[in-house]
Amino acid sequence: MPLSSLRFLKNLAPCYLLAPCYLLVLLVIAPAAMAQPKSTKVTVMPAITDIDRYSVRMLTLALAHASTRYDIVPDADGGHRTQGRYIEDLRTGRIDVMWAASDAAIEEQVLPVRIPLLKGLLGHRIFLIHKNSQSKFDAVNTLDDLKKLKLGQGATWADTKILESNGLAVVKTQKYDNLFYMLDGGRFDAFPRGVQEPWGEVNKIPGLELAIEKRLMLVYKMPFYLFVSPDNPALARDIEKGLNAMIADGTFDHEFLNDPSIKKVIELADLKNRKVFYLDNPALPKGTPVDRAELWLDINSL
Repeated sequence: MPLSSLRFLKNLAPCYLLAPCYLLVLLVIAPAAMAQPKSTKVTVMPAITDIDRYSVRMLTLALAHASTRYDIVPDADGGHRTQGRYIEDLRTGRIDVMWAASDAAIEEQVLPVRIPLLKGLLGHRIFLIHKNSQSKFDAVNTLDDLKKLKLGQGATWADTKILESNGLAVVKTQKYDNLFYMLDGGRFDAFPRGVQEPWGEVNKIPGLELAIEKRLMLVYKMPFYLFVSPDNPALARDIEKGLNAMIADGTFDHEFLNDPSIKKVIELADLKNRKVFYLDNPALPKGTPVDRAELWLDINSL
C-alpha cells in the first residue's frame, strides 16, 4: 500500500472512533429540541387600569391549562382607545383578546367567553349623594320607596335603560361631569355608581358637597367577559376550558377575592351589610349563564 494511503487511513481512524459519540449526542439533543413546543402569540389590550391587570392575570392563568403554549403580549400601540376601536381591532386581527362589560351589540360582533371575570361585580351599584341627604335614604325600605327619588345618569349609558325599565325615575345628561354639579345642586337625589367608582369620584370636583350613601345597593346582572375574534374559536375554547378548570379547583375565586383592588372595593363598600334591590337587565344577552350560580358574586358569602 502506498505511504500516502496509510497516512489517509491513519487520519481517518479518529473520525470512525468518534462517530458513535457524535451519534449519541445527536440522539440526546434532538428529542430535547423537538420537545420544545412552538408558542402562539396572543396580543391583548394594554394593562392600564386595575381591572386591565386583573383581566390579564386571569387570562394568563386560564391559558396555562391549554395544551398549546401561549405567549401573552400587550398591544404596544394600544393607548387609550375607545371600546369601539378595540372591537374593530379584534375583528380585524390587530389584537387577539379584549375585555369589557357585555351586551347584545358587542356579542353580535365578537366572540365572548361566557365566564364573568368579575363575577358580576360591575352590576352592583351604590350611590353618590349630597352629604346632607343620608336621612332621606335611611327611610328607603322598598323598591317603591326608591322609585320616589330621582337618579342621575348619562343619557346614552346602558345603565340608564336598566334603571328606567325597572320603573326608576332617571334625570339624564350628555356630559359625565355635569352629573356631579347637578347632584350637588339638587337636580336629582342620587348618582348610581359601580362599587369600584365613587371612592375616586366623591372628591373629584373641589367645592362640591358630596358623600357616598351608606346602606343601599342596586344589583343587576352585568357580565364582564374576555372576547376573541369570531375567526379564532380555538382560542376561545382554550380560555373557557382554563377558566372552568380554575373554577373547579378554587383558583378563580381565590384570585378574585384576593386581588388587591377588588378586595379593597368589597371592604370599602361594605357589600354584605347593605340592603339590596335586585333589578332586571332587559339588555342581557340570551347566552348569559344566569343559571350557573358559581359564576356570580354572592354577597352573603363574603
